[in-house]
Amino acid sequence: MILLLAATAEARAIAAGLGAAGLPVLASLAGATRDPRRLPVPTRAGGFGGAEGFLSVVRDEGITRVVDATHPFAHRITDRTARLCAQEGLPYLQVLRPPWRPGPDDRWTEIAREERAAEIVPPGATVFLATGRQGLERFAALEGREVICRQIDPPEGDFPFRGGRFLTGRPPFSVEAETALFRDLGVDWLVVKNAGGAASATKLTAARELGIPVLMLARPPRPDAPMVETAEEAIAWAMG
Repeated sequence: MILLLAATAEARAIAAGLGAAGLPVLASLAGATRDPRRLPVPTRAGGFGGAEGFLSVVRDEGITRVVDATHPFAHRITDRTARLCAQEGLPYLQVLRPPWRPGPDDRWTEIAREERAAEIVPPGATVFLATGRQGLERFAALEGREVICRQIDPPEGDFPFRGGRFLTGRPPFSVEAETALFRDLGVDWLVVKNAGGAASATKLTAARELGIPVLMLARPPRPDAPMVETAEEAIAWAMG
């Protein structure tokens, strides 16, 4: 049985490929999104409840390989999974799409931590946060700017600091839609995580076309473990 840690477009493609090949697959979703798109293989949701929970699932389900196709910024899940798989002698593979690279017309500033955003974005600016709700409180120093945070699910509480508000939207978003949205909101700065991938790069194209500067959150360090960049490579590894 292959355990697929899902939540990305690559995970969906891997699930479809392995399912079509007739291999037994169990997908796992952390439950960060309330109504995720269904995967074409048996799926569990809600995380594992820590290291012991993960190992219990590995034993109970007879897991023989683990494919980690979580988000590039889900580093706690990735680090723990890679460590536990190494500990148990369980084959592990991370699927990590290439990061975005700036082009000649892009105005990007890379930062390693959310807290640094306030050192760069001037007071009074309108800031569009396309980083999701997790870790939002680490942008609290942006108080004094108009901060708009887009998330998939409707908010369950108030914005964690003054001057901010939520905007609900479910991807994918076209370049045209992003351009119109940024223009209507009067966005001065775009803040994103360097997730990579073509589908979510439309906001970067829109920022380039409008001349909007971008704060790019650098990826966290990855574990010392095998890695591939594509779903096709991951399918080949899992079938090997």
